[in-house]
Amino acid sequence: MAKLDGIRLVQPGEFEAHEHWYPKALNATIHPMISFFLNLEQERIITRYCHMHPTVNGDKLREVLTHRAKYFLWGGADLLNVTSEGGKRQMVVIENNSCPSGQKSMPLVDDNQEQGSYKLMVERTFKPYLKNLRKKVKGALAVIYDKNPMEASGYAEVIADVMKEQVYYVDYYDDAPNPKVKFVDGLMNILDENENWIPIRAAFRYLTQKPWNRLPLHSKTRILNPTIACLAGGRNKMVAAKAYDIFNSELQEHGLKINTPETIWDVSKNEIPLWVKKMGGHAVIKVPYSNAGQGVYTIVTQEELDKFMELEFDYDLFIVQSLIGNSNWSSTTSSGKLFHVGTIPNQKNQTFVADIRMMVSSTEKGIKPLCTYARRSEKPLVDKIKDGTDSWLMLGTNLSFKNKDGSWGSDTNRLVLMDRRDFNKLGVGLDDLIEAYIQTVLSMVAIDKMAQTLMNKNGKFKMRLFKSLNNDKSLLDEIKLD
Repeated sequence: MAKLDGIRLVQPGEFEAHEHWYPKALNATIHPMISFFLNLEQERIITRYCHMHPTVNGDKLREVLTHRAKYFLWGGADLLNVTSEGGKRQMVVIENNSCPSGQKSMPLVDDNQEQGSYKLMVERTFKPYLKNLRKKVKGALAVIYDKNPMEASGYAEVIADVMKEQVYYVDYYDDAPNPKVKFVDGLMNILDENENWIPIRAAFRYLTQKPWNRLPLHSKTRILNPTIACLAGGRNKMVAAKAYDIFNSELQEHGLKINTPETIWDVSKNEIPLWVKKMGGHAVIKVPYSNAGQGVYTIVTQEELDKFMELEFDYDLFIVQSLIGNSNWSSTTSSGKLFHVGTIPNQKNQTFVADIRMMVSSTEKGIKPLCTYARRSEKPLVDKIKDGTDSWLMLGTNLSFKNKDGSWGSDTNRLVLMDRRDFNKLGVGLDDLIEAYIQTVLSMVAIDKMAQTLMNKNGKFKMRLFKSLNNDKSLLDEIKLD
């Protein structure tokens, strides 16, 4: 195994399970309900969902679930289990990510499958994506990453095994002084251990930070997911909100809908206080192009709004969403209030906010679930907001945090596994899991359709159309076309 700083040449047969799972997940026993859900046939899911939702058109649902994604092939939605004042429960999509984490948090479904759903993802999505590619493009395989090396390296090792060839595993950080990745005439090249530039025919990428400023939209190298999936909604909350809205207009007559918080887009900073006031003083403000819990601000007091308004940002436009909180302090919207179902109360009778990550991927038979896990907030929900309250500690669930040196860490104490020990704390049933899966697929298809709309028949990006959807000069200046 050859090594150079930030570069590793992975050979088949190097996979070691303990390097790619959190210890608590690797040693956990999957909950029977999760195992049952992951093995449910698609027709049984459709039959059950239509039985529980009589107004849903089964043929349309089947069309969505069997969608063959063109650009957004691998996603992971973050969903909140919420209820209304009248007791109507639903899963609400907060976002869908084009580089989702989750493998390292998923107990093995089958003890005999040492590589778990890493292998499932590579075999049923990545490998078919490369079909007939060798005839068009010559070169090696690579995994490039800027975050989550535990999972990114796992994919590299599994790809080497499945494809039976060596894989270049290379870091590619934003603003790296000497990047080890470059594009020549649309083809990705990787700097190898001997400092030679190696052409790459296909790459699995785990780039989460502004991928569009390094990965061109027009590439001869086949990249999963391609950059267009990020700009169309996988890393762009602004366009995602519009994609959901457009797809919902198509779904309405079929009884289906992507559930989202009420969302106001294209909001300039000086307009934000007006929208927060309209929502009753409670709202969520998001920098549309951030991720991993960065750039999200929960507002429940004037003090929190004032602190936000003092901040400086790289971008010009924001989105404002209704805040889902406690039954006593959620945003006021035209459709009423939603609030968190939360975890089952602990021994101190404390309820915590929790979200569910549902990872799925596109296959030859449609979009299927890969793995799932949950995360809870640091502090429990309270009935009344006091002065000085830090609402993010009660509402924020993302485990990622950025260290002072720019590296990333993860607060695994708040990780909720889908195992025999943790799963019951969520208060989630089989129908909730089915709902989470369907909401994930609906949001993924919406983004994939938007991506297809933004590319012409020749595979060229429609910059003018994108600008009409997302006219944020700071973002537009970052986009790398070729």
